[in-house]
Amino acid sequence: MKKLFIVALLVVGMTSFAQERKARPERAKMEQMTPEQRNQLHLKKMTLELDLNASQQKEMSKIIAEQNTKREARMAERKANKDSAKKQLTSDELFAKKSQMLEEQIVMKEKMKKILSADQYNKWDDMKGKRHNGMKKRMAYHQNRKPAQIGDKK
Repeated sequence: MKKLFIVALLVVGMTSFAQERKARPERAKMEQMTPEQRNQLHLKKMTLELDLNASQQKEMSKIIAEQNTKREARMAERKANKDSAKKQLTSDELFAKKSQMLEEQIVMKEKMKKILSADQYNKWDDMKGKRHNGMKKRMAYHQNRKPAQIGDKK
């Protein structure tokens, strides 16, 4: 009787692990949207969170569109490099990439300071810090398979 119970538990456990999990259905839905639709949703979300006025919305829509085109270009470049042989970047190439990324972040912050009021900018900066922190936690979790202990902001 005891052996039968253990076998039944093993069978139930195995079948529950064998079932397929859906891989982030919301991501699949986002990929079905056009870039313009994604830009509009991003703008509306920022408008709700930061209480943007009409002129701020126009400027933010330009910035969001610009960011998305840059992101698409980087993704295409990354896919092209991924398909080719996996080469390690030299220290100079790595330095150039990181330097360019930091320069783009500085430019973005300056643009945001021009567009947003002081309160809106502080709120945007906090949101950006929380999002960055969340990404760090997820990356650390997936790399180490355990939750990471990271500070509240940046």
